[in-house]
Amino acid sequence: MKSDLNQYMRENAIDAILVTGAGQYNPAMVYLTGGGHMTHCDLIYPADGEPILFCNPMEREEAAKSGYRTVLYSEFPQANYVQQAGGNQVQAAAFRYRDMLRTSGIDQGIVQVYGQVDISRTYTVLRFLETSNPELHLTGFERGDLIKKAMMRKEATEIDRMRRVGAISVDVVGNVADYLTSCKVEHGKLMNEEGEWLTIGAVKRMINLWLAEQGLENPHGSIFAMGRDAGIPHSTGTDTDVLLLGQTIVFDFYPCEPGGGYFHDFTRTWCLGYASDEILRLYEDVLSVYDQIVKSLTVGSLFKEYQQRTCDLFQGLGHTTIQSDPACMEGYVHSVGHGVGLNIHEMPFAGINATEDEKLVPGTVFTVEPGLYYPSKGMGVRIEDTFYTSDDGLIDVLAEYPKDLILPMKG
Repeated sequence: MKSDLNQYMRENAIDAILVTGAGQYNPAMVYLTGGGHMTHCDLIYPADGEPILFCNPMEREEAAKSGYRTVLYSEFPQANYVQQAGGNQVQAAAFRYRDMLRTSGIDQGIVQVYGQVDISRTYTVLRFLETSNPELHLTGFERGDLIKKAMMRKEATEIDRMRRVGAISVDVVGNVADYLTSCKVEHGKLMNEEGEWLTIGAVKRMINLWLAEQGLENPHGSIFAMGRDAGIPHSTGTDTDVLLLGQTIVFDFYPCEPGGGYFHDFTRTWCLGYASDEILRLYEDVLSVYDQIVKSLTVGSLFKEYQQRTCDLFQGLGHTTIQSDPACMEGYVHSVGHGVGLNIHEMPFAGINATEDEKLVPGTVFTVEPGLYYPSKGMGVRIEDTFYTSDDGLIDVLAEYPKDLILPMKG
């Protein structure tokens, strides 16, 4: 939780955090400030002391909504620093950061850096800042991602927001299912209202429209992959493909609040009209593993334990996994879940590199998403829901939606 951040900083000997970049679509900035229409700002957050949000004068009202003390960039005139640096823009920006840090009470120590920015310019500026101020040390992930660690445990208000995003998400999924099953079919292909073949790209455009109508965004797009593409876990699908009956369609959907707010993550696998016996068996295997993993979830457990269990279950069903063959391209080829929040993928993780800190403690929001992939057979299956852990030891799904494989056609 955000209230844990100062403690994490002290435990890791971090004197301050610097977050730079826009006020939106910038997870660390949104987390600490609440977001806002700021094209660029800098938050200096000391371990002991008052955070200051530096901003453009035109955006001072937006910055003030954060509740932090705000200081305008105009109090540090760029022209003065350019003159001081002999016309060197990089050095001028570094001198300005030096004085902004001093205004925040930081003239020495370790500063951990975050933000969504142009890495080339920012790296050059911060490198000069550090080399020209040897009493300052700028660091990143080497001391642990403290903001991500704080983000891992959500407050009740955060979970409420994520529950709302989940409710809208499954409503839109229902719209997609209703639309597809109402389409006319000719020669095993779907047609739209104008009598044209219905393509994956057209479905994605409708998804974005339905989301916008309900006040959500889809900044990373959607996975709507059919047939062989469904057998490649992160294939987004081929926009020009016409929707066909009897093919596996992996629909992985991860919308968020406007401005890069909280996400929801959800996947269903559908076959329109019918499914072959081979697809049915594959789906039954995935659903069986999903059900067993969900039933075994326990508050306080290590998330990576469920990855081990998922591999064991799939191997027991005769499938190759990344445990039995780390280089496998077919079978079970990824981890069973990840945290969700202001990032679509964040702590806790369940993969091989997950740490002992990544437990399903109260406040965590995470996915369970087993899948099997066989592109050589033209099929793939994944089922995914987002879960949360409550203070009273409950683990439950954020948004319910049926897990039917076959969507009967109405037309």
